[in-house]
Amino acid sequence: MSIFIKKPISSLLAEANETGEHSLKRTLTGWGLVALGIGAIIGAGLFVRTAAAASQNAGPSVTLAFLLAAVGCALAGLCYAELSSSIPISGSAYTYTYATMGELLAWIIGWDLVLEYAVGAATVGIAWSEYLNNLLVEVFNTSPVPYEWCHSPFQTSVDGVQGIINLPALGIVTAISLLLIRGTQESAFVNNLIVIVKVAIVVLIIALGWGHINPDYHVPYIPEATKYVDHQGITHNFGGIMGILGAAGTVFFAFIGFDAVSTAAQETKNPKKAMPFGILGSLIVCTILYVLFSHVLTGLAPLEFFRDPTKGGEASVVAAIQESMPEYGWLSKSVTVAILAGFSSVILVMLLGQSRVFFSMSKDGLLPKVFSEVHPKYKTPYKGNMVILILVAIFAAFVPGDVVGHMTSIGTLFAFMLVCAAVIILRKKEPNMPRQFKTPFVPFLPILGILACGAMIFGLGWENWARLGAWLALGFIIYFAYSKKNSKLNNPDKK
Repeated sequence: MSIFIKKPISSLLAEANETGEHSLKRTLTGWGLVALGIGAIIGAGLFVRTAAAASQNAGPSVTLAFLLAAVGCALAGLCYAELSSSIPISGSAYTYTYATMGELLAWIIGWDLVLEYAVGAATVGIAWSEYLNNLLVEVFNTSPVPYEWCHSPFQTSVDGVQGIINLPALGIVTAISLLLIRGTQESAFVNNLIVIVKVAIVVLIIALGWGHINPDYHVPYIPEATKYVDHQGITHNFGGIMGILGAAGTVFFAFIGFDAVSTAAQETKNPKKAMPFGILGSLIVCTILYVLFSHVLTGLAPLEFFRDPTKGGEASVVAAIQESMPEYGWLSKSVTVAILAGFSSVILVMLLGQSRVFFSMSKDGLLPKVFSEVHPKYKTPYKGNMVILILVAIFAAFVPGDVVGHMTSIGTLFAFMLVCAAVIILRKKEPNMPRQFKTPFVPFLPILGILACGAMIFGLGWENWARLGAWLALGFIIYFAYSKKNSKLNNPDKK
């Protein structure tokens, strides 16, 4: 038995062409993948993490942080496009690592992807809860959900109210999980409608807000390097290079999702052409919108506004519109509705990605077979969806949004580094393998991708490094206690 045994490329390609009752249904097109990617990308990262990164780390230079994060994502995206078009199989970075670096590293990346998809879905669920309260107050003119019932027990309001459980976050992840069980095609249709609405809202905010930018709020554009302590007592690097790196690690969350497109490879009609188109197309569209949006948002209100939890600390975009653009009351209400819908589509894609990663790991024997059991009618891994729902619900209901947001970012950055390395290794070991799309300038660009993602991990600080280390340590325990003994490659008799 070897912890570095690799899954043969021939086996992966055969699995990609598999049909029958245990296979996933192919329903997605290239444009459907672009919509799926935008559906995942535009969400909590843009509408919540932008203000957090500006107030805690970078000030107006959060736009530079977005560009840095976009460069890291683009480099990783090129690698994802090559691998997903060459190996069109569910599982994303996990599958690519299994084929190039062996079982132990594949397990590590699969376990790490839980931070990206499951914990990411919880993060967006928490953001959904914030904007729900804004909807109740501003649109329906009713009372908000009491603080203790929409916040983690580890959070305390400025008035001293202790959180108990985040019920709205729990409710939305449950509803989206049930939709995913119903079917991928139905989920993609709902997602496409939501994408149209939220992209229109983002464009409206940029267009209408541009004329309300106060140039004084952008001076100095890169603040002097200092330390900032927020109202929860957490210290952040603010200003200077470290501030921009920290902000890049924070807003990197805003780009998470384009790689989730690759997890749907087995449900795509023509993955070799559609995968690169979906991954890179969604990334380009969102990068342009993000830089313009962050420039407008930081010009609408001063940093102190976004730092104040009673003003712009929660539901920051709507609060900034109400503060600086009061004549557009209809826009703030529309934004609230669109953001809630947009967050819902992000949760949908992240839960889709998580279930497909676990689907692949289960088929390889590294997780119990419950995760790869397909519904006889809907052709979805319904039992896996239910188990994932429980995991996501725990994080959404009981963990603060900032903590899970940074855990998601650092887990994803680590995954991206391994994907970049996988391209280099696969080019060396399988030079003649058919590739519909090739990453240019290998190994130069993948190495740049590794360095860019590593820099953002560095900017997130030691607390997040420690959380990643603890999470990976738990993963090692599970691997040696269960996965290694049940691996189909290491135990052919268990097939």
